[in-house]
Amino acid sequence: MTAPNKPITVPDFHAARGVRKLAVVTAYDFTSAVIADAAGVDAILVGDSLGMVVQGHGTSLPVSMAEMLYHLRCVRRGTKRALIVADLPFLSYQVSPRQAVKNAGKMLKAGAHAVKLEGGERMADAIAACVRADIPVMGHIGLTPQSVHRMGGFKVQRDAEELLADAKAVQAAGAFSLVVEGVPTELGAKVTSAVNIPTIGIGAGPHCDGQVLVWHDLLGLYDGLRPKFVKRYAELGALATDAVAKYCDEVRTGVFPAAEHGFK
Repeated sequence: MTAPNKPITVPDFHAARGVRKLAVVTAYDFTSAVIADAAGVDAILVGDSLGMVVQGHGTSLPVSMAEMLYHLRCVRRGTKRALIVADLPFLSYQVSPRQAVKNAGKMLKAGAHAVKLEGGERMADAIAACVRADIPVMGHIGLTPQSVHRMGGFKVQRDAEELLADAKAVQAAGAFSLVVEGVPTELGAKVTSAVNIPTIGIGAGPHCDGQVLVWHDLLGLYDGLRPKFVKRYAELGALATDAVAKYCDEVRTGVFPAAEHGFK
């Protein structure tokens, strides 16, 4: 495996399976990327979940390629070591494999090391086309947020036959890893056993080869949705609110700025 300060490559990430667990977080800007990278994450996912936690939409569907590229470039400037994976947003790859390659290529030109796209068997051709173009692909099956309307909401996916078929199709198409989202723990374990590429779980139990969480969720910065599978490692939202409230109070009472905050 790589040394602590050596950049992590796609082969490094793939080779971690069975050796150590992989820690992945989302990040959407320079500052969060700097922090995540310094903390030692294996990969940063520039996720289209920014549509919800950054832009304030109810789903990720409104996010455009231009917006994803903007956030990707910000993350790229803040990352020295972690593998950078960028989400292909809704309707940037579903139309045709050619469209998928074209947009995935834009992601690599903007600084990504790999792309992620949702869907199993039905997206196998798009994955294979990208892989043939030397674009590493991370798959994503189970609860796929871009399919929210077809699924009738953000619901746990329990069809074992479909999940296993999707996982095998993604692997056969050449993906180097696979996100498994919103499935029962037992199915997360079965999917992991059925493939030989790293599985990255989010609400898929502890048997996956790694885990991913949304930056705003794990830091307690977002309350729009609080999925059962999220562990909040801090409550920065409450701390930030208190800090800003204190600032407002000091401005209004004349405490800030004090003499030490001025120039002579």
